[in-house]
Amino acid sequence: MDGDRELSSMVQELWDNDVNRLTPGVDYSISLQGKAGQNMAVHDDNDAAGYPLFTFVDENIFKKETFLAFISLLDNYESDTGEPEIVTAEEEAENHKFLDSIVQTATMKIAHKYLVEKNLSPADEREFKAQLYTIWFELYARRGSSRPDSSGFEHVFVGETRGGRTVIGFHNWIQLYLQEKLGHIDYKGYSVTANSPLPDADKHILALQFSWKNGIKPKGSIFIGVSPEFEFALYTLCFLTSPNERVKVQFGLYDVEIVCHHHNQKHIGTTYPVLLKYQ
Repeated sequence: MDGDRELSSMVQELWDNDVNRLTPGVDYSISLQGKAGQNMAVHDDNDAAGYPLFTFVDENIFKKETFLAFISLLDNYESDTGEPEIVTAEEEAENHKFLDSIVQTATMKIAHKYLVEKNLSPADEREFKAQLYTIWFELYARRGSSRPDSSGFEHVFVGETRGGRTVIGFHNWIQLYLQEKLGHIDYKGYSVTANSPLPDADKHILALQFSWKNGIKPKGSIFIGVSPEFEFALYTLCFLTSPNERVKVQFGLYDVEIVCHHHNQKHIGTTYPVLLKYQ
């Protein structure tokens, strides 16, 4: 329990220092509409949302350095698992540029300092970036594939498809917004269980259902409006500090379970937030 309390304290610090976080109702607004149905077909009559999720986003935020570097990575991947990834020299340079930009942010500096104190990360910034590269960008073979076809970054932030019918990963609001704007996303409605609170358009965590690239994401959970550096810092912290695949943290108004699956202990398999309650 002490570990969870200590991690909660660190996550609260990350939250307090996420200066690039958007304000709901000011910098963006979403339309929750109805509760998603149980029919998992891509094209069904149970679509509880006739309109897009995002009704407005102030895109000036995307001009900020970390957002700009993050968005440049989103078109670097082949979404279907089983298709090997080919990383070009240009794409590798974009990966490094993104890491260069986020390690300069307050959230990543806080996370780095803590990880060094715990002997989980090297103090040298260049070595720390190499560690981050391995965790997030080094390719590996996902289940059912014999060739390197995935990475932690692709799975969590970009999204993948399996067999052309199922969307896996895809836990990032920026990618969701940009793909929805292009007409590639059909938001089906919010998801809620008996144990989870009803969603709130002014809160920063949402469980939802959507279709993408002819596949369905029956239930996903994402932060909305947070910066790339906050998610990157949070998930890296959870990956390196917790051998458990689920860790409960409290910060701001939220009680959250961070799911973080390891792949071969070196890479992130998947990671995302599950909202337990609003305080």
